[in-house]
Amino acid sequence: MRKIIASAVIAAFGFAGIAPAVAADAATVVLTGGSKAVVNSLPDSLVATTNSAGTVQYKAENVVIKGCETVLTTTVAPFKATCAWLPTVAGKVNLTATFTPTDTTVAAVTSAVVVGIVGAPSQGVVSPISIYADTVLASGSTGVLAPRFSACAVQSEYLLGQKIVFRVYANNADLGGAVMDNTNTAKAYIEIAGVKDPIQLAYGNHTGISFWTGVLTTGTAAGQYSTLGVINYKVTMVSKDITTAKVLATKRVATTVDGKLVWKWESYYKTKKLTWPIVGATGTLVPNWTATSLLTLYAPPVAK
Repeated sequence: MRKIIASAVIAAFGFAGIAPAVAADAATVVLTGGSKAVVNSLPDSLVATTNSAGTVQYKAENVVIKGCETVLTTTVAPFKATCAWLPTVAGKVNLTATFTPTDTTVAAVTSAVVVGIVGAPSQGVVSPISIYADTVLASGSTGVLAPRFSACAVQSEYLLGQKIVFRVYANNADLGGAVMDNTNTAKAYIEIAGVKDPIQLAYGNHTGISFWTGVLTTGTAAGQYSTLGVINYKVTMVSKDITTAKVLATKRVATTVDGKLVWKWESYYKTKKLTWPIVGATGTLVPNWTATSLLTLYAPPVAK
């Protein structure tokens, strides 16, 4: 009986008393992040959490993210690896993380797809003009056309029959970030889907604040905008050609020091005409608000 028991013990522990190998747990990886990045300017942290130590490779739309080809996890739990992701294109993007454990007997595993939403600036296409626009209700509406809030309140919802005032603000990096105004702007207009002619913008003083404005008159009369739903529009601003530039120069200036006439050199800026003018830049803005914030036209309420 003792011999049988001893044989059973040896079989259980293997040869020479060595215990059989125990299979390691399968690798796991969970990816988070991807919705705080701003295209070309603000990175977001992609964090992979694993169940053991190893390396993680990150991909966006199945393309390896530069700088995140092989990111080490921490060596103790919780095991994490972080990738600083700076996207170059705005919009939705599919993100994944592939985890390769340090234990070579365990197979690599890829996370579930995480859909990141890359933010885009609301100032339009900077080329080098940056544009921002909002809309307000024209003053004077009464009755069923009375504003839902108050005149000049920034809003995106309007009733058929109201006048929508576009307010546009722009700066030009070519001019050192100067405000786009009527002295340096060649063209400024808004194109609205369904409207034949662009709305020309005018620059002016509005209770102490200056910006560009254009009016869209809605209603059922001839020539008025009447399509209910989202109003799709595009703002375009074109800078005047740059024909002169201020350049640094020097000149001799006479001055009196201790009763004696002394000549000295002084620096100053002079305006010089350019042999080849710099063509004015063009900037555009197509609103990229969320669906609930897009400019929308509704039918007026019906009295019961």
